[in-house]
Amino acid sequence: MNETKNCQGKTIPVFATGKVAKVQAVKNQKDIFSLKVNLCVKEKSFPLSGQFYMIRATKGKTLLSRPISIYDLKILPQENALQNSNNQNELLSKNKNASKNIQLEFLILKKGRGTEELCSLEKNDSIDILGPLGNSFSQVQLKNKKNICIVGGGIGVAPVAGFAKTLADKTYDFFACFKNGKYGIEKVKAKKLVVTTDDGSVGTKGMLPAVLTEENVKNYDVVFACGPNPMLAYVQKICKAANVKCYLSMEAKMACGMGACLGCTIETVSGLKRCCKEGPVFDGEELIFSKPQIPSFVKNSTWELKAAPSLKVKIKDCVFENPIIASSGTFGFGTEYKDIFDVNKLGGISSKGLTLEPRQGNSGVRIFETPSGLMNSIGLQNPGIPHFIEHELPAMLKLKPVAIANLSGSTMESYIEGAKLLEKTAVPIIELNISCPNVSKGGASFGMTCESAYEITKAIREVTKKILVVKLTPQAHDIVGVALSCIDAGADGISLCNSFQGVAIDIDKGRPVFDKVKAGFGGPAIKPMALKNVYDVCSAIKNLPIDKQVPVIGMGGISTWQDAVEFIMAGATAIQIGTNTFANPNTMCQIIDGLKIYMKQKGFKTLDGFRGCALGE
Repeated sequence: MNETKNCQGKTIPVFATGKVAKVQAVKNQKDIFSLKVNLCVKEKSFPLSGQFYMIRATKGKTLLSRPISIYDLKILPQENALQNSNNQNELLSKNKNASKNIQLEFLILKKGRGTEELCSLEKNDSIDILGPLGNSFSQVQLKNKKNICIVGGGIGVAPVAGFAKTLADKTYDFFACFKNGKYGIEKVKAKKLVVTTDDGSVGTKGMLPAVLTEENVKNYDVVFACGPNPMLAYVQKICKAANVKCYLSMEAKMACGMGACLGCTIETVSGLKRCCKEGPVFDGEELIFSKPQIPSFVKNSTWELKAAPSLKVKIKDCVFENPIIASSGTFGFGTEYKDIFDVNKLGGISSKGLTLEPRQGNSGVRIFETPSGLMNSIGLQNPGIPHFIEHELPAMLKLKPVAIANLSGSTMESYIEGAKLLEKTAVPIIELNISCPNVSKGGASFGMTCESAYEITKAIREVTKKILVVKLTPQAHDIVGVALSCIDAGADGISLCNSFQGVAIDIDKGRPVFDKVKAGFGGPAIKPMALKNVYDVCSAIKNLPIDKQVPVIGMGGISTWQDAVEFIMAGATAIQIGTNTFANPNTMCQIIDGLKIYMKQKGFKTLDGFRGCALGE
């Protein structure tokens, strides 16, 4: 980086599409990647050290770009140019302010979906890029400061290492702290380079306090730092005690990066400030660091279990090997997928919605894909309960997962007669479906009010001794009240929630896509709303007397083991997976494996170790 261009002045951000030049894992690091992007911009849009870009894989599935600090910049020779016109070379020679070809390098920690997509890019893939953004480390901050200290922690090494490159060689000391190994400091030419690692694999064993203290920070006139918040809070503390000026580069979740959304605010003595606009570099004296909260349920967060954790759960006296249940309407009767993967790995299988009489279902379009979910208007097509009992149920019962019969109907009488027939079978659980959004009569109409939900649950309870779980609709105005009414009527458990309702329009015909206009909507988009319903219902059940508390089966938009953990932390005993099985038939098995790894790493022997922890004491 050129010092005059990257330590002072202003830059003009651009939104452009770049080309990936190279993506590779950093040596000896499995989760740190170097991403190099070729871009054609004017010189006034070259980044300053400390600034960042909002970047997103053009073909990516995440909605938002990710803010990534600049690590390095190179001006490319013209033969490597991104050709914007046939006479670009001639244009550049005549116009000093013409676009130039640069290569930006970012160091990325592969942590979530967005960064995973970035780290999975290949050469010549397109990447959407907005920037440079934010303020920078500047010459003003260096004025009259001779003894300079630079501190980087983890991936926070990248921006301060880029800043170090703008300084004259051996005019600063550099402290780099890592969990293990080292990266990003290859081009640092410090007067003194100190490396610490948590595991002692490189340099001094320990964290920053092992090498930088209140006493020796007095040797410096100014400190520049970037890294995790606990480290920055420590730097602020020792600098304040030693009366040394410090500038800290912060990070926050962002949506726009332009200062418009106000989603990335940082707490300061002057009030909330935008990390993307007033930062990311702040005067250390301005910042207010909250004390880190250690979750009360975490007792052995760094202790890894040697034995495999148990994923078993119980609903009344029925034991599931794990909490993963195939959701009704998405898995047939359990045998349809048996040649794709081992369905016996599942905890349970909820049958296709069953009615007393056979049904052909709805006419017209039945499936409609949206960018973040799937709409359906199947209309409870099924062979009828008598046929199910004679033909499909025997095959379900031969499988290891707990068989669940999903009972629906159009009238109270049809529900009752269906329950009577199921009572005579070996199926252990009836899931009372009062939530189907795609039928004109019955279905969700019974689950809309506390009174109707109580009546039908009580009626079914009177004709069966089987475990009775009631499946609720998110369309109910008082879903907590409906759940409690079902419990009062004798429900042994609650499952929620069924599909949300939505509408799709055919823009060529100018008419609704579905014959019944409204259709059920499921998939990733509904997860936050479904999770809220589970959280609210579990919170209410937690306050009931012990003998009234029943398990909750959560569902809605679950596609990863992380989603499953969220539902369990919200209080769910088990979870159902539906729509995502269509996108990835291995979803449920992957979630089971992910839960095992998570529990082992966190030291949880059973799911009770973190179930309901988000509900508070």
